[in-house]
Amino acid sequence: MLARRSVVRTLRQPAMVVPSLVFPLILLSINSSGLESATRLPGFPTNSYFQFALAIPFVQGALFSANSAGTNVANDIETGFLNRLALTPLRRVALMMGQLAGILALGMIQAITFVVIGVAFGHGIAAGFAGALVIIALSLTISLGFGCVGAWVALRTGSGEAVQGVFPLFFAALFLSSMSLPRNLIETDWFRTVATYNPVSYMLEAIRSLVIVGWDPEALALGFACAGGVAVIALAAASAALRGQMVRT
Repeated sequence: MLARRSVVRTLRQPAMVVPSLVFPLILLSINSSGLESATRLPGFPTNSYFQFALAIPFVQGALFSANSAGTNVANDIETGFLNRLALTPLRRVALMMGQLAGILALGMIQAITFVVIGVAFGHGIAAGFAGALVIIALSLTISLGFGCVGAWVALRTGSGEAVQGVFPLFFAALFLSSMSLPRNLIETDWFRTVATYNPVSYMLEAIRSLVIVGWDPEALALGFACAGGVAVIALAAASAALRGQMVRT
């Protein structure tokens, strides 16, 4: 019932659904047209920057998921709904997953939309139909991870404004990754170092490998490990914060 409520509430808010679809596609359009000359760099993995940049909307859409999840959880705290849930025998992890079901539904819509756009306007997906399914699975894992981070911020602060304030930091993580160039072509040392230690880089590169190369086990393992690691750690932190929130109430 919580999951159904979360899905319905999320999909009934156009302010959450529309920007998470439109803004990533706008950024994809700008990047693919303005940075096409980067494909002439020696060692660039493809001659189409659109293919290279196609991974960005999946991660950027997941960042919107973090904002949406945090805002929804904060709203439940402010309206007292979470207090009433504290009276039920629901386990904390089950409660959190129920709250995040709407974000997973939104993530599915985003992933399918971006895959269709990529196939329609690009050169297809090198890994084929099975690769597209893996991209969707990885995108959902990333959405879950960032959604848990947003929920954790909301539970720690109890404020939707705090979630909005943290949102720019998520985009900083995106821009300080291998979003615009492969890491081996980044000449600025500090930027390359930050991108190397940034887990977002490996999420992007896993999706990118399926689009450009085909099946790259190392890139996929790193991408799923980073996305899954963020999801597990953030879910544990959010569950612990939920316990503290219930104790305080």
